[in-house]
Amino acid sequence: MPTAPRPTAPAPAPLPPAAPSLTERRKAETQLEIARAAAALFAERGSAVTADDIARSAGVALRTFYRYFRAKEDAVAPLLAVGVRQWLADLRRLAAEADGRCVRDVLEQAARQALTPSDERAAEALRWTRGLLRVMRDDPALRSVWHRVHHDSEEALIPVLAGLTDGGPAEVRLAAAAANTAMRVAVETWAADETPEGQADDPAELVVRGMRALTAGLSGLDRCRTCHRRRA
Repeated sequence: MPTAPRPTAPAPAPLPPAAPSLTERRKAETQLEIARAAAALFAERGSAVTADDIARSAGVALRTFYRYFRAKEDAVAPLLAVGVRQWLADLRRLAAEADGRCVRDVLEQAARQALTPSDERAAEALRWTRGLLRVMRDDPALRSVWHRVHHDSEEALIPVLAGLTDGGPAEVRLAAAAANTAMRVAVETWAADETPEGQADDPAELVVRGMRALTAGLSGLDRCRTCHRRRA
């Protein structure tokens, strides 16, 4: 006699990503130290900087430099990517803490925090980014690195936003593109402003204004994350 099917056990929750190994952490720290040295040199000397200059400033051998980077311009990518990783981390954290707030508010707060330095080291990294962006105007290779970092940022933002909204793939991609473009344009506008530091427009305010303009037609971002999940 046929028996009633047994209820299917719920799928196990996905495991959190494994913590990086000691070797991976040391590699990341070395790359970031080289990136800081590269950013400082490019901001000071422009495209005349050589890979050897960067290696000596970072205190590593030239062969170590080329173990991590194919070209001198690639050396700034880890520093530029730090802000992106912080933005995504803040977005995930704020979304988890959201209680009745719409996705748009969470997205704007995360972007604002990413461009508001929390300590002197973060402020210094933002200043280096400003110097790099000014040099990039005359350096296509550096501009290519900047655009690659932002392309990767947009791709990383898509699954985060997909988990926050119930919009379709097209709307999620549009939201990611709009948010990422607002971030890029805000930083580029701030960097190009020749007004003395402290008097220029705040990049955190620029990104919020840009995000509101570019995402105005994306109604999915106005839904309350907590509430619309409960109604589902």
